Amino acid sequence: MNIEIIPCLNDNYSYLVKDDQTNTVAIIDPSEFGPCNEKINLKYKKLDFILTTHHHFDHVGGNTELKKKYGSKVLGFENDKKRIPAIDILLKDGQEFKIGNLNFKTIFIPGHTSGHIAFYFEKEKVVFTGDTLFSLGCGRVFEGTYQQMFDSLNKIKSLPEDTKIYCGHEYTKSNLEFCLKFNPNNNHLRDKEKAIETKVKNKKPTIPSTIKDEIQTNIFLRYDDLDVKNALNLKKASDLEIFTKLRDLKDNF
Repeated sequence: MNIEIIPCLNDNYSYLVKDDQTNTVAIIDPSEFGPCNEKINLKYKKLDFILTTHHHFDHVGGNTELKKKYGSKVLGFENDKKRIPAIDILLKDGQEFKIGNLNFKTIFIPGHTSGHIAFYFEKEKVVFTGDTLFSLGCGRVFEGTYQQMFDSLNKIKSLPEDTKIYCGHEYTKSNLEFCLKFNPNNNHLRDKEKAIETKVKNKKPTIPSTIKDEIQTNIFLRYDDLDVKNALNLKKASDLEIFTKLRDLKDNF
């Protein structure tokens, strides 16, 4: 499995994936045609599949033009068939699909949108999480409920700890500031801060992260941490209440 990170728009990431055994090529969330087409032409000159995590424009902006140029098949969640441009193949929750010999499982993770999905390549230990789970953060709750977003994050959190996370945006540095504010005694965060600073200085992506890394550092997965509860002055609150408070605070951060 070969993964190329394509920076798009202001802070989006699209991902070009190739199965080396079958020369099958796919792209996840092509934000815009130009940068994605440039990378496809440079690397492979073909595109078999376009995978869509959710319908927001900054994740589907290149769908139609890429499909037209390369004859690609567009995949997305079945309930979003009217919102994903040029969609061909409708995926169900739990459905598996092959990109050449690379098999992924569709994981339904609503909250950010009502039809958001992740693509989990179990054998390769890779998950594409779109705008649900970021490095050190999570997406805003636009169409779903806090309960849905909480449950969706826990679905991802339950994956094997060495699973690599490829998310939809480069938000890590700004997310770090929020995590440090409400989880100030987390030594893993301090170590992460140094690594992030080095990557940003060298103009390198902070992605991928891992499930283990996010469990240790991402405050939206650390709702049961006493340090976090104390910082919020919510020592007796439920996990969902802590998550909801954090998400509301982040919206205005």
